[in-house]
Amino acid sequence: MTAAPRTRLGKFDPRVAVCVVYVAAMFMNGMDATIVNVALPAIGAEFAVAPSATSAINIGYLVALAVCIPASGWLGDRFGTKRVFLAAFGVFVLASALCGAATDLGQLTAARVLQGAGGGVMSPVALTMLFRAYPPAERIRLTRVLVLPTAVAPALGPVLGGFFVEHLDWRWGFYVNLPVGVAALLFGLLLLPEHVEARGKRFDLLGFALAAPGLGLVMYALDAVAQRGPGSPHFWGFGLLGLVLLGVLVVGQLRSRSPMLDLRLFTDPAFRRASLILFCCVAGFLGTLYGFTLMYQGALGASAWETGLVTLPKAVGLMAASQLVGWAHRRFGPRRMIAGAMFGAALSFAAMNLVQAGSGAWVAALVQFASGFFVGMASTELQVVAFATVGSASTGGASTLFNVQRQVGSALGVAITACVLAAVGAGAATGTGGTAELAPYHAAMLVSAGFALVGVLLALRIKDSEVLPPTPKPTIEREPVASERSEM
Repeated sequence: MTAAPRTRLGKFDPRVAVCVVYVAAMFMNGMDATIVNVALPAIGAEFAVAPSATSAINIGYLVALAVCIPASGWLGDRFGTKRVFLAAFGVFVLASALCGAATDLGQLTAARVLQGAGGGVMSPVALTMLFRAYPPAERIRLTRVLVLPTAVAPALGPVLGGFFVEHLDWRWGFYVNLPVGVAALLFGLLLLPEHVEARGKRFDLLGFALAAPGLGLVMYALDAVAQRGPGSPHFWGFGLLGLVLLGVLVVGQLRSRSPMLDLRLFTDPAFRRASLILFCCVAGFLGTLYGFTLMYQGALGASAWETGLVTLPKAVGLMAASQLVGWAHRRFGPRRMIAGAMFGAALSFAAMNLVQAGSGAWVAALVQFASGFFVGMASTELQVVAFATVGSASTGGASTLFNVQRQVGSALGVAITACVLAAVGAGAATGTGGTAELAPYHAAMLVSAGFALVGVLLALRIKDSEVLPPTPKPTIEREPVASERSEM
């Protein structure tokens, strides 16, 4: 092994610095995606606006996130991953402070847009740095790092959000980012290594002009259907326009010599299958997280803090999975491991229907633990499999595509859950937890389980030989011949 490069603080392995800032940045980004949900009623009450008006807080964040993700790969390759990551991270931390200091809904929405822009660039570049620092053979050792920001953070968001709303103030849901963010920025400034892939790389202006509004409109449409139902003209109008733009984008990107979104990466079987499975995984996971939170508060009459506590075992399950995923990878291989984990996720999503009035908090906690465990096993292994055959030069483009699919999958899961709730009849919650009142939520959980089952079918097509490094052949020492013995 070569010696680690020297930094401003002397001899230090820069890969450790990459792991530290990756966890800090992605944890904050993942938690902010869910911490606001339980605070929306309190925000609406303080700003004296209707609950439906607070949806702009999430719409602005999701649209900005989607718009900025496509440019992240080019920015990192052209200007350097360290420089771009720290700039985006700084914007995210600054926007968190502005969110906490907002005095009306307009200011808060604008700050969330800025926060989404920082997060949209930060996430893919962070993943690029991580996978460039570690070769494929070493990435399975990163499971304890990968699971924390990508899976645990969204599960912890409602817990902290509920605590802040009931015991402090909703603004602390944003202020909590400041001390961690400033410390991580200083740490990264001193210790992160710089990597510039191509200084002369041209910016695909046409690709960005199609990708940014296309993804933004699709994200807006998905949020509109979540807020207003499948009959919303916002959903059909903006959604169809966004899909048309994305269709034109696909044709143009496949013809471009220097595309913003390198769609040719989908010709890699490992990357394509892992990306599609993760899409199904996050759609089911975020769908159940959204639906269960509403069910436990609205239909079962729990408080925001109680709802956060009962979802906490999900994070415990995710962390438990991180301790076992390395062993399972070696013991079963990616194909059987991912298929088994996705099947377990499907069962745990469906088992959320066992949570009813009088069933006891321990039932909900157990189901949440199982959900977190199986999703943690699957999502961590999928990140390893997706990048196993991607070269260093293509890592930036692969990270961009991977994050686009993750974000769209998350939004789609929430939107479909909202559609099911609206179609089956949720909305007249009285807190009694009757069978008829729980029926819409139960239907939504089964739909999320269906997403996971699709992931099982896709996982069965994975070929371990394509993603596992070849096993070195053992060398057999031979006995020296007589002529060689005489020379010894």
